[in-house]
Amino acid sequence: MPKKDYFFTSESVTEGHPDKIADQISDSVLDAIIAQDPVARVACETLVTTGLAFVAGEISTSCYVHIPDIVRETIKNIGYTRAKYGFDYETCSVITSIDQQSGDIAMGVDTGGAGDQGLMFGFACNETPELMPMPIMLAHKIAMKLSEVRKQDLLGYLRPDGKSQVTIEYKDGKPFRIDTIVVSSQHSPDVHMKEMREDIIEKVIKTVVPHELLDEETVKYYINPTGRFVVGGPMGDTGLTGRKIIVDSYGGVGSHGGGAFSGKDPTKVDRSGAYISRYIAKNIVAAGIADRVEVQLAYAIGVPEPVSILVDTHETGRIEEDKIAKLIRNNFNLTPKGIIDHLQLRRPIYKKTAAYGHFGKTDPDFTWEKTDKAETLKKEAGL
Repeated sequence: MPKKDYFFTSESVTEGHPDKIADQISDSVLDAIIAQDPVARVACETLVTTGLAFVAGEISTSCYVHIPDIVRETIKNIGYTRAKYGFDYETCSVITSIDQQSGDIAMGVDTGGAGDQGLMFGFACNETPELMPMPIMLAHKIAMKLSEVRKQDLLGYLRPDGKSQVTIEYKDGKPFRIDTIVVSSQHSPDVHMKEMREDIIEKVIKTVVPHELLDEETVKYYINPTGRFVVGGPMGDTGLTGRKIIVDSYGGVGSHGGGAFSGKDPTKVDRSGAYISRYIAKNIVAAGIADRVEVQLAYAIGVPEPVSILVDTHETGRIEEDKIAKLIRNNFNLTPKGIIDHLQLRRPIYKKTAAYGHFGKTDPDFTWEKTDKAETLKKEAGL
């Protein structure tokens, strides 16, 4: 039996977090290439540390892009514009090490097969309008607001690096109240912590968190709980592409296959398989077939069709899970080509996925968030 009464926590990070800088650089390189060469093969990894951005990977393309310019522009747009931050777009070194995609891999992908083996999970639930788990959605909204007030200079002492974390108390399997909110933000050395705490609670948290979930007598706020966060960004921690896979997905709810998304073209099923899994799960919940569902797909390198499909409705399904699996096979083309074509994945849309999660957004370019299959699924399910 699934748990009914429990506490669950999810975290998010701002676009200025070192790992997210790396993700955004990798996806910016991907976007620049795919804009000119939609069938390019890209596997781009980035490392950032004090004064350095290092981009490596395997890229096969007919076009040319100047990677150092892309790196610097991405860092600038995030907000690392002053050398006193320990990392800035004008003075950091940019090193590249790029090779072609292995011919052994290309041989299987060129014929329509998956670009790698692996397993991917999609998840959806009816806790929020976005059909996402509430803890991760609120954590994302707090992190986004933190960056927004910084960029609008409403809180002039904020710097780009930051994190958020939300703990929700569940009663009878449903969100009941917020128990704890944690926000850590990089800041200038001359701000007082009392001022920062009050500002973040009033101008960040309370502007995005539903008031009915905030019991002022019991909710716990931890704002920069160490008392100081001046050294941050790549100066404080090395950042790597693909190191925030739970932030990128469902905040720890459900399972994760282990594959990261950013820097990978859509022939890599780590990315496209995760997107179609979310699309399937969201349409199942939108159709009322289940209140929450997890969908697993698994692929073998060079093989077009998934080797397995698993559906878990956590005992919330209105029809049997094997029937849901049949609905999936009948209504979704799960070959890499079918996924790419249906979700229109050969477009330069990836940089904006690289911060604040790949799921739960309303941007029309996020085609995997559409619920256009819900009515068909509902009808075929007999509901």
